[in-house]
Amino acid sequence: MRFDPLLGAVPGGTAPGEAAHAASAPAAHSADAASTHPTGGSAPAADAGLPSPDDAERAKLAAEVEQLRNLVAERTADLQRVQAEYANYRKRVERDRALVRDLAVADTLALLLPVLDDIGRARAHGELEGGFKQVAESFEAIVTKLGLVAFGDVGEPFDPTRHEALMHAYSDEVTQPTVVEVFAPGYTYAGRIIRPARVSVAEPTVALPDDTPPDGTAAEAGAAGAGTAGGADGRTTSSEPNASGPDTPHANA
Repeated sequence: MRFDPLLGAVPGGTAPGEAAHAASAPAAHSADAASTHPTGGSAPAADAGLPSPDDAERAKLAAEVEQLRNLVAERTADLQRVQAEYANYRKRVERDRALVRDLAVADTLALLLPVLDDIGRARAHGELEGGFKQVAESFEAIVTKLGLVAFGDVGEPFDPTRHEALMHAYSDEVTQPTVVEVFAPGYTYAGRIIRPARVSVAEPTVALPDDTPPDGTAAEAGAAGAGTAGGADGRTTSSEPNASGPDTPHANA
């Protein structure tokens, strides 16, 4: 309500005092709001040393990420170790399986060696003919396909790890121990000897020195010299008694 000196109180107006009070009220309110606002005045200075909520959250997330990385590295190492152990186990199983197979085949082939010996003797005597010849050749082809290898030939150097010497002789035609006859060939399978070759061996003849008499000559010469040896003056001694008796002196005494 406005007051006019002539008309008095006039409705719809504003008194001058009320207008001044209304103008000063917003300024006072703005000053109070500025003093109590969290982003202004002295309040931010008091909270400057404390971490913000965003920094704490980032630190927490970084710790969780590091923990997960360590866990992944540990699980990866465990997986690699298990994979290596499995690979070694598989190789060991395959090696053992191959070894068992080789031993089984070697044992079977060892039982068949007498049959091969009979076939060889029949071939040497000219008795391997007809259907028996075809069967023998098929049998030899099968054992060869399985991996059986024969060895032992005349003229090769004697090897005690591969040959079994049944006979021994000396010969001027060899310069080292040499196989001169093969009675039964040897056989190998997968690099292992199933049976050594049974052979006759000849060694070089050992020549005696020229100044060494044959055996027994030196002993006979020594015995003869001892029986005919005399004194220094050429006298000979005899074990027979003097024919003239004990009182008769020697003629040359």
